[in-house]
Amino acid sequence: MAWSAEAFGETQQDALEQHTAAAVTAAKADAGAVAVKAKAEKERAEKQAANRSTERKALEAKPAAPAKPAAKPAAPAAPAKKAYADNLDGWIQESLDILRAKGIPASYDGIKRNVMRESTGNPRAINDWDVNAVNGVPSKGLLQIIDPTFKAYHVEGTSWDIYDPVANITASCNYAADKYGSMDNVNSAY
Repeated sequence: MAWSAEAFGETQQDALEQHTAAAVTAAKADAGAVAVKAKAEKERAEKQAANRSTERKALEAKPAAPAKPAAKPAAPAAPAKKAYADNLDGWIQESLDILRAKGIPASYDGIKRNVMRESTGNPRAINDWDVNAVNGVPSKGLLQIIDPTFKAYHVEGTSWDIYDPVANITASCNYAADKYGSMDNVNSAY
């Protein structure tokens, strides 16, 4: 079959026109989608701005609280009390903080070494057999201190109960600092 140039040109022209029409239709659809998306974005932004404006107006519309009469200046808040574990480590740490505040020398290792030798960490330990016990004043507590020594070397701010672990450690360290320079220097019964 023979095609004439004219017929071939018309066929090409028809194909070109169809392709152009399809491209125009697609471009219009894309433009429509872009316009719809832009419109939705604009409406969302306007709604968001309106919400912020409403919130601002609501805040501005609240009546101001009546002025309160001038009060005494608040006392500075007391520092939060440090929490210590209720075990040998916590008792030693609390005692060390008290000792440092009072300028009484001692170290964690020196205290723990002596506690373990004297009572193996039992705050209710009592010695019923040594010379002090025979004389009616048994050694008591973590660091096996006798009542008269505990009372003489008690550190203010601690309990007066000789079995209180922190009070026992603190008074014993105060005694050891006076007699030996520090609990760190005590390596046997003291």
